[in-house]
Amino acid sequence: MSLITLGIESSCDETGIALYQMERGLLAHALHTQVAMHSEYGGVVPELASRDHVRRVIPLIRQVMRETGVSMAQINAIAYTQGPGLGGALLVGASVANALAYALDIPSIGIHHLEGHLLSPLLSDPAPEFPFVALLVSGGHTQLMRVSGIGQYTLLGETLDDAAGEAFDKSAKLLGLGYPGGPALAQLAASGRPGQYKLPRPMLHSGNLDFSFSGLKTAVLALVKQSDDDVQTRADIAYAVQEAIVDVLAYKARAALTQAGLDQLVVAGGVGANQLLRHRLNEDIGKRGGTVFYPDLQFCTDNGAMIAFAGALRIKQQQTRKDYRFNVKPRWNLAEITDNS
Repeated sequence: MSLITLGIESSCDETGIALYQMERGLLAHALHTQVAMHSEYGGVVPELASRDHVRRVIPLIRQVMRETGVSMAQINAIAYTQGPGLGGALLVGASVANALAYALDIPSIGIHHLEGHLLSPLLSDPAPEFPFVALLVSGGHTQLMRVSGIGQYTLLGETLDDAAGEAFDKSAKLLGLGYPGGPALAQLAASGRPGQYKLPRPMLHSGNLDFSFSGLKTAVLALVKQSDDDVQTRADIAYAVQEAIVDVLAYKARAALTQAGLDQLVVAGGVGANQLLRHRLNEDIGKRGGTVFYPDLQFCTDNGAMIAFAGALRIKQQQTRKDYRFNVKPRWNLAEITDNS
């Protein structure tokens, strides 16, 4: 039996567990989301998130072991999210991973959360081939990367302030929608009318591949204050917000492919589940002869499968350790793990 990697994801408000085998692929995965708990507060409460990870992580590990029939003795390595994320939440996954690895006398490896997202479309069929451009739109991150191989990432552009996901969430809150805001805003926008409102497209023609969405949030705030508070008006505003964000992301993604001289775009992260964004990118990139790849919808948000997969690829490069001392990195730049040698 080839290498089996257990993956543990606990960076924010989802506890994700998965088993990945190099020869057979993803064996099983399980996920518990804390959305219902945090929705009462309008956003993630870090202390509550950490405590819930403590309750969920062991039962979820047992669940995937039962589903696959894999025994603890058959696990060859454990991968866990080392950062970025909430410090307390990260510590839960890291401590469980290293304690279990120590008990089993197998290697453990800390994985960058964004690398997990970036590589997650490789779990799908068809999968992209290196090199490609990646649009990372996960939580507080909006980045364009050239991906030449595992650990070979070149930053092309990133957000200077609010990320796309934050723009969705903050605009949703201004419209009186619940948490998480992105899906709620997209749902409301479905009944909106085009052309009712015009919102700015920040840095659309900046001449580089950087992003900025804080100005859009400010414009939405002003629009909400001066508009009627009825369902149709809010739907029209939601439509305008979604159009503005998608316009910017699609334009910059096209520009990134041109600059990199590539024709494959990978979209990863929670915002990658947005159907308008997928439609626009498929249409725009398809017209220029390119192809867009996405993770399965179930793997757009945080999950254990992407961590197990990224861990397996890193382990294949023999980047493991067995000393079991660990730290977490709530702030961790993806460039710090880049190896362009």
